[in-house]
Amino acid sequence: MKKIEQKHILIPKHTKLSDKEKADLLKHYNIALSNLPSIVKDDSAVSHLTPKADDIIKIVRKSSTAGQSIFYRVVVDA
Repeated sequence: MKKIEQKHILIPKHTKLSDKEKADLLKHYNIALSNLPSIVKDDSAVSHLTPKADDIIKIVRKSSTAGQSIFYRVVVDA
């Protein structure tokens, strides 16, 4: 059964980073995965991405002051 991405105006854009993007992000900020806030892999906002533990999800939210704000979350098992 294929999961279909659902769009809703209150849910910001979520994307899964590639392995290279993940390594670049951790190196750029000089952090480990444990330093990132977490998101459960079964969260309805990311379930369509079929994430696995230790993947990084990029969240882009609209901001009235900055235009857009970018957040990162590491995927964890429930």
